[in-house]
Amino acid sequence: MRPLSAPPRPRAIKDPAPSKWGYRWQRMMLTPGFRIAVRVGTPMILIAVIVGTWTAKPENRALFADHVAQAKAAVQQRPEFMVTDMQVTGADAAIIADVQRVLPVTFPVSSFDLDLEDMRATVAALNAVQEATVRVGEGGALVVEVTPRQPVAIWRAGQTLKLIDANGVFAGVIESRADRRDLPLIAGDGAQTNIDEALALFRAASPIATRVRGLVRMGERRWDMVLDRGQRILLPEEGARAAIDRVIALNDAQDLLKRDVAVVDMRNPARATLRMTTEAANAMRRVSDTGTGE
Repeated sequence: MRPLSAPPRPRAIKDPAPSKWGYRWQRMMLTPGFRIAVRVGTPMILIAVIVGTWTAKPENRALFADHVAQAKAAVQQRPEFMVTDMQVTGADAAIIADVQRVLPVTFPVSSFDLDLEDMRATVAALNAVQEATVRVGEGGALVVEVTPRQPVAIWRAGQTLKLIDANGVFAGVIESRADRRDLPLIAGDGAQTNIDEALALFRAASPIATRVRGLVRMGERRWDMVLDRGQRILLPEEGARAAIDRVIALNDAQDLLKRDVAVVDMRNPARATLRMTTEAANAMRRVSDTGTGE
């Protein structure tokens, strides 16, 4: 008789459920933030570690900086970025010379090496310049566009003749009065800060403009108008324009300013006071003495 074979052992059934840690991993991978951190953050951390390790050596950092400098120079020195000359527009020869003096640029130069804002501020700081713009134009030219100050008067400050604009801002210096005969002359402390009033008085005196030599600020309070022949009109602190009109009316009616009058004092609005020249006063004194028999 054959021996009976042992019955086959039952195969163990594998549990399809994940392990505890596998389950947690699957759950975390379902979280978008965690999934991105694993797929993106991990490579970045590895790269950072590798780069940090490489750059920890000074020779590696120096090599990298040298390569960066060479690449930067290769781009900046390309012909399309080079500036070869300077063009100054909107200015006369004197201002152009001043701009070239304050911007001593050696051409050719890369546009990356130019601080355009600093250059603009330097040009705008010139006395004769009101506004300025600096840019790199076509054809590799450094274009400086200038808006010059427009002087409206000459201010005599001591022995210096200064040009000032409508805001009383210094706009340059001239050597002599003959250089700008077209501009009125003012003098005295505080004259430049009252330029609007001075110009209004010059306009009011237009009927006698050929005889007006200038205005002098007296005590920083009022004006004296100086005429040729040594004549002077003393104007009041208030109502100077009306006083000029009265003097012109008297001159039209009685040729006041053609007489031997040295000073026309209009400081008292109620009464004009005349002061004769020395020669006229002496002549009148002699006539008076003759009339009294002396």
